[in-house]
Amino acid sequence: MEIFHSIPELSRLNGPLFLAIGVFDGVHRGHQAVISTSADHALAAKGTPVVVTFDPHPEKVLRPQSAPRLLSATQHKIALIQALGVGHLLIINFDKQFAGTEPENFVDQLVTNSKPLREICVGHEWSFGKNRRGNLELLKTLGAKFNFGVVGVPPIKANDEVVSSTAIRQAIERGDFARAAAMLGREYTILGTVTHGDNLGKKIGFPTANLSAHNEQFPPDGVYAATARMTDGVYRGVVNLGVRPTVTKGKSERVLEMHLFDFDRDIYGRDVEVRFVKFLRPESKFENIEALVAQIGRDVEKARKLIG
Repeated sequence: MEIFHSIPELSRLNGPLFLAIGVFDGVHRGHQAVISTSADHALAAKGTPVVVTFDPHPEKVLRPQSAPRLLSATQHKIALIQALGVGHLLIINFDKQFAGTEPENFVDQLVTNSKPLREICVGHEWSFGKNRRGNLELLKTLGAKFNFGVVGVPPIKANDEVVSSTAIRQAIERGDFARAAAMLGREYTILGTVTHGDNLGKKIGFPTANLSAHNEQFPPDGVYAATARMTDGVYRGVVNLGVRPTVTKGKSERVLEMHLFDFDRDIYGRDVEVRFVKFLRPESKFENIEALVAQIGRDVEKARKLIG
């Protein structure tokens, strides 16, 4: 997949261009419908489909204090979009300057740098430009002016519920992975980078990989049977998510750490995609380290049987 980081780079592509535009947090079934519709139209017209998205999530810039947890940080989103067979991806840097762009100017930039622009495909409620003044109706007006088509993909439902990033985020926060998977079109995963911890796991016989999850949405605290996907394969293990009350004094940030079965390699700095297979138990505070170690042993045995 070819990745661009500025609108002028679109001029390098053979037209006509078909743009699927959106934040695409989670790349859920609604987002997939926008991307596939645009790709199908491009194929029929022998054009070039391009997915256009933004980094960081606009809410992180517009309302940083209330910005939601992400369903997929940028690197995760790129991998999910690539998995759909996308050939070209434009990631626009969303900063305060870009946020102040009038919607007409944004569209004008797309038209100017596409050779030519044939169609823009978005979700039915997509808004864009300064103060979110741009919407589907304005986009259609500009399409008529600049001679490109506009497609607003209607809402997608899963089990009679409209698919949305907010609804998926709420499901994950409650630990309802089945509901989240129905709307995502796949099982929910978190992409994290392995970072250095305090090596306590190694000292007690259960070495763990500490994951920095890049602000992605966590499920409830507790212990899970899980799998970890890396570039060279998928590994089984157990995940502990929480504040580690047995070994941490006072308030602490939530930590995502994973013990991989039969695994003894240095993976610091590598990206790991974690899938939560089964909730095993809530996070607990034990009387001492010995009691904690004994419980981890039982967790590992149970997880091995669950994952097979």
